Amino acid sequence: MGAGKTTIGRILARKLGKRFIDSDHEIEARTGASIPWIFEIEGEDSFRRREAEIIRDLCAEDGVVLATGGGAVLDAQTRAILAARGTVIYLRASVHSIMLRVSNDKSRPLLQTADPRRRLEELMAQREPLYREIARLVIDTGRPNVQSMVQTILDQLDLLEAARLAQALASDPSMNASTTSLPIPASTFTLNVDLGERSYPIAIGVNLLADPALLARHVKSRRVAIVTNTTVAPLYLDTVAAPLRAAGLDVIEIILPDGEQYKNHASLMQIFDALLANKCDRKTTLVALGGGVIGDLTGYAAASYMRGVPFVQVPTTLLAQVDSSVGGKTGINHPLGKNMIGAFYQPRAVLADTATLATLPARELSAGLAEVIKHGAIIDLALFEWVERNIGKLMARDQAALAHAIARSCEIKAEVVRQDEREGGLRAILNFGHTFGHAIENGLGYGAWLHGEAVGCGMVMAADLSRRMGLVDEATVARMRDLVAAAGLPTVAPKFSFERWVELMEVDKKNEGGAIKFILLKPLGSPSIGGAPRELLLETLAACSA
Repeated sequence: MGAGKTTIGRILARKLGKRFIDSDHEIEARTGASIPWIFEIEGEDSFRRREAEIIRDLCAEDGVVLATGGGAVLDAQTRAILAARGTVIYLRASVHSIMLRVSNDKSRPLLQTADPRRRLEELMAQREPLYREIARLVIDTGRPNVQSMVQTILDQLDLLEAARLAQALASDPSMNASTTSLPIPASTFTLNVDLGERSYPIAIGVNLLADPALLARHVKSRRVAIVTNTTVAPLYLDTVAAPLRAAGLDVIEIILPDGEQYKNHASLMQIFDALLANKCDRKTTLVALGGGVIGDLTGYAAASYMRGVPFVQVPTTLLAQVDSSVGGKTGINHPLGKNMIGAFYQPRAVLADTATLATLPARELSAGLAEVIKHGAIIDLALFEWVERNIGKLMARDQAALAHAIARSCEIKAEVVRQDEREGGLRAILNFGHTFGHAIENGLGYGAWLHGEAVGCGMVMAADLSRRMGLVDEATVARMRDLVAAAGLPTVAPKFSFERWVELMEVDKKNEGGAIKFILLKPLGSPSIGGAPRELLLETLAACSA
């Protein structure tokens, strides 16, 4: 309820040239009674029977956009009919967003309780798995830009149609098996990073790379340069490049060495060398196929080449899918500081195929979980608690658990970026654990620890410093340490001298006037930005280093 089904459904029907029908309105029209009256006089069970009958009737019609009641999925037969008869789109909204929209709406019988928020949370817990069970598309409705959401749905419907066509072609033995035998994505979660004219979609799903139309939709030129590395190229480069070439595009492959130590000026020049050698113009689209290093390098190259060319993020690591591919922060490392040289430059789209995580080394998986934990620690306590309960599933690469972690992380980061694209204030909270973490990476030499490993340890150190400053209790520090450890990440920092720590942390983008700024917890689930007394910082460094 309150997700915008009627509003979006009406516009979608008009765009598609179909009729719009709202099942609740149809029930009222046929019975001559209002929904609240039916609930009050006949009860919910009677209403559900009427609802199921009417939805069965409506699903027999053609050319219809049907908005069902939020509880329609409770009936197993209704779910089966909806899934078999049409393309089910789940408009997902948070409890907070729904409360803002419907808390004062007296026509919602299920919310006429002493605690409507709690009731809504109960309904969400009951229905969410059923929505996802039958949905072909999941569309986030957290932003009020209705036209943008409708366009996202139209784009995704086009992709589903292309996928169905590809599946049909795959059944023809005369077709090229190498481009038609890939599995078709079952469902996709899509949300928008709302930045006005720089807005772009994030698509999350299994086997997205199997859909040749998905990437091609975001390529507006005849020339594409795919930037990847020596690890990812043998796994996915042909999968991405072959359909583009088959569509008549000129594809340039740029393969860089793998590792954080290569996120440098030399690798950036290697990209520029290839672009110039192939006479690429400003309409050339760059594709970042890989993890955070490839994404940052490709984004910075796109921002700089001919003063800006379009690029698309195709992240293949968990860390990139939950964090670095979203938000437009691009750049390279310098021997004196991490990510100190770069640009804010947004991609055209982010395509996160969770199937690529199957080939991810265990250490890289853990590194990505650090950023998921971070999002919960600073913004969403419910996510932090969910990760605590589901860390075993995440480590075992449970697809449903990973999809939820990625989707929620992207939602959080997209909202922060929407409010503060260029890190003028709020966005700095996303650096929780990074002041210590970047110091560890730089101090040991880039590549000795993975970025996520350093951030994981840095979060433990930041929690410890938060406790010493009276912002959280010891139990919070223990929870942070235990979860970081359960994710397979280090909790003890390398031993540097105090002077060396300070030297490393002084080279940080958050610092102002030479003062080191930390992202701390106040409490768990909420951030605090500020400095720290020297003696307390010294105590944290001594306690957390070995």
